[in-house]
Amino acid sequence: MEKIDFLIPVNGLVSGKTSYRWTVGKEFFEEFENPDIIDASVEVEAVAEKSGHYIGVDCHISGSVTVSCDRCLGRLAIPVDTTGRLSVKFGSGDDGTETSAEEDGREIVLLSGSDADLDMRQIIYDYTCLSLPMQRVHAEGECDPEVTRYLGGSRQAGEAGGEETPFSVLKDMFRN
Repeated sequence: MEKIDFLIPVNGLVSGKTSYRWTVGKEFFEEFENPDIIDASVEVEAVAEKSGHYIGVDCHISGSVTVSCDRCLGRLAIPVDTTGRLSVKFGSGDDGTETSAEEDGREIVLLSGSDADLDMRQIIYDYTCLSLPMQRVHAEGECDPEVTRYLGGSRQAGEAGGEETPFSVLKDMFRN
């Protein structure tokens, strides 16, 4: 597979807007050793704008990623649609790219004076992962019926059959 370049040459930008497009797949998330994302089909569009000393990058990430359902462990496709607004500044970042507080609704990305390019890999990864919900489950009734039969069966058997469990003594704890 061909290695994709996710760089924006901030030192070589001409005044005005410059657009960049990338496609992110499963291999991209494997590079970050993320076991949660099984598959991905994500389009990234970044528009870098340079005006004098100001450099702003507006990034739109859309597509879908496939993760495991928290309930049945089946494959679950989750749509991704998020944006990132960055303001690139040059400063005393000794170890490369650093991000800090916001300025006018934009996240500040601080590059060291020797950096000529803004590597968008970490930014794309972070914004994609942050757009995913905390609880990743299928819609009601779409989980694997074989698995949910075991999940729902143990709860119902304990209630209906009067089965004694270590927690049975706690069921009436808050009743008066």
